[in-house]
Amino acid sequence: MITGRRLLNRAVHRVHRFVEWYGATAPGTDLGDEFGSLGLGSCVAFPHASLMGTRSIHLGAGTLVGRGCTLSVGYSPEDANLPERGLVIGDRCVVGARSTITAHESIELGDDVWLGQDVFISDASHGYQDPETPIGMQLGEHQPVSVGSGTWIGHGAIILPGAQVGRNVVVGAGSVVRGAVPDHSVVVGVPGRVVRRLDPGVGWVSTTGSRDVRPAMDAREVARVLDTLPEAHPARRQLADRVRLRPVGS
Repeated sequence: MITGRRLLNRAVHRVHRFVEWYGATAPGTDLGDEFGSLGLGSCVAFPHASLMGTRSIHLGAGTLVGRGCTLSVGYSPEDANLPERGLVIGDRCVVGARSTITAHESIELGDDVWLGQDVFISDASHGYQDPETPIGMQLGEHQPVSVGSGTWIGHGAIILPGAQVGRNVVVGAGSVVRGAVPDHSVVVGVPGRVVRRLDPGVGWVSTTGSRDVRPAMDAREVARVLDTLPEAHPARRQLADRVRLRPVGS
């Protein structure tokens, strides 16, 4: 026997799915048409927290922005001085739930960039130098932000103004990143620092001196590379340690 509570529960969830589906912002919807561009197959999930300055926001194809997110350009909905491409997100990106990306001049995410939940990215902060003016009224310098294609930004990470994050980078959960981060690296911590990087011809190596990162080759291959390196090469000692630590053929 189906109880009244079960029927009501089903009805509520059906209405919820209906509202989510038809409330989403996609190409061909009224709000979607307000975007600078919104690629085929892209979607901003409903409900969103805030969408502001949408005519300066450009999303590529196949990009998903999760529930409760904020995408904004400018300082207010009435801001008349918006840049043409204040916030640009590439193809096949994922912006996790409750994330905030707030641009004033330029934030650009490449293709296939994935953000965990609760990520925060901004290209401007606040000053504090004037002791008589509230901090929130001391508008900071605009410093463009870029995130290279293929990068993963973990849960709760913060990307500060001026950050230039490379391609295929991993930003650890909860990290705070500012400045340049090279391609093919792993950055963690507060403040963020690179702890691993891809060394061409060698593999993934630690930048902290630890031996826990295995190169992308077995011991025989490592030995062959080792023979080609000059004595002063910085990777020589680490590779030599790897050969000693791992049996040939392991």
